[in-house]
Amino acid sequence: MISGHGETPVTRIVLTAAYDGTDFRGWAANPGTRTVQSTLTEAVRLITNEENEIVGASRTDSGAHAKGQVAVFDTNRPIAIERWVDVLNRRLPIDLRIVSTRQGSEDFNPRFAARDRWYRYRIHTGRVDPFRARYVHHHGRPLDLELMKLAAERLVGTHDFRAYTEELEPTVNNTVRTLFSIEVRQVRDEMWVDVVGTAFLRGMMRKTAGILLECGRGYRPVEEVSRLLDIEERNSLRWPVVLPARGLCLQRVRYGRYPRDHRTAL
Repeated sequence: MISGHGETPVTRIVLTAAYDGTDFRGWAANPGTRTVQSTLTEAVRLITNEENEIVGASRTDSGAHAKGQVAVFDTNRPIAIERWVDVLNRRLPIDLRIVSTRQGSEDFNPRFAARDRWYRYRIHTGRVDPFRARYVHHHGRPLDLELMKLAAERLVGTHDFRAYTEELEPTVNNTVRTLFSIEVRQVRDEMWVDVVGTAFLRGMMRKTAGILLECGRGYRPVEEVSRLLDIEERNSLRWPVVLPARGLCLQRVRYGRYPRDHRTAL
């Protein structure tokens, strides 16, 4: 973030962004690569002529999409809050759009203040559709919806999801996470896996969708979903497959107090 200059007040801008992640190497800035964070940072720098730090709610994977990514930056520029959507979008590429902006409190952090995150994974069970190819995992065969639902029920709650993550990031020393709800439904020739949770480990959502797909194909018994959550049993089992990032989309990040019934989270 930046500090104020003289009498000019610092404003914390909270933005909601949507992007097609196909041509981005994920959210997090990485020298020499096109990422969402670095693209946003450059656009803000061109507008403000400041060295602004962009902080996001979710570090989406390379190739994954978002409809509701939340991010913040600080600025001294006296631009009206409602104008930031148009001002930023004029500087951004067409695969990254700002949906809304508002002013945030000076201590608001979109990552640590998030109440929950909602991700959707789309599995295509029909024939290849070139107009959806960038946004679904093409499976091309029917899946057993009831088996997938039974498997999903076993993942809801607070568990150690070590077997449901890829290589751990250096800053992660706790793999216990809480999933409030998982809904699996058939929408025409697609299976949608909607998951709401507090926070997600690297690759966790794609592995969750992967094991549900394996159960839906009949390749893995539903009971193994629970066994992979057991620290005593997980290393004796084959860990879930990681599905491609293109089928994954961050739908929404929510803030504020928790509802009494997390089943209403979607």
